[in-house]
Amino acid sequence: MNKAAPSAPCVVATDPRDPVHAAALVALLDHYAHDPMGGGEGLEPAVLDALPARLAERTDFISFLAYANKTPVGLINCFEGFSTFKARPLLNVHDIVVHADWRGCGVGQALLAAAEQAARTRGCCKLTLEVLSNNQRALAAYERAGFAPYVLDPAAGQALFLQKWL
Repeated sequence: MNKAAPSAPCVVATDPRDPVHAAALVALLDHYAHDPMGGGEGLEPAVLDALPARLAERTDFISFLAYANKTPVGLINCFEGFSTFKARPLLNVHDIVVHADWRGCGVGQALLAAAEQAARTRGCCKLTLEVLSNNQRALAAYERAGFAPYVLDPAAGQALFLQKWL
């Protein structure tokens, strides 16, 4: 694949009801899942089949696809949450995917900018995301986009993201 995009990637809002967008969404998300930073294993076929329709049902879902030369090369999936400390919505970046062949070409920055604009339009007070501590490339990209560790009081340390499977 030709890495040199002729210009900035074209970013469009994802419509999970559109079969072309749905196919791009699941293909890029599965590409991410296969990456070591995405767990190293593809998504279950049942998940890939159900995901677009389940996302289409959600009113808190915001997503963008990035295209280069009419090829989907990036995806960002976000969900609106709420900040009780600000009494305003926030937007959480749940997934950001840049196809391996297009990393370093500005795709991630374009997707983050689209999410930021959507958050501003919705009146959100902040964007949040999670990243693996050893993903130095992603950490550098997020820092370039203005992200920083979540700290309320430096003496208390920075926030950690935890999970419990149900």
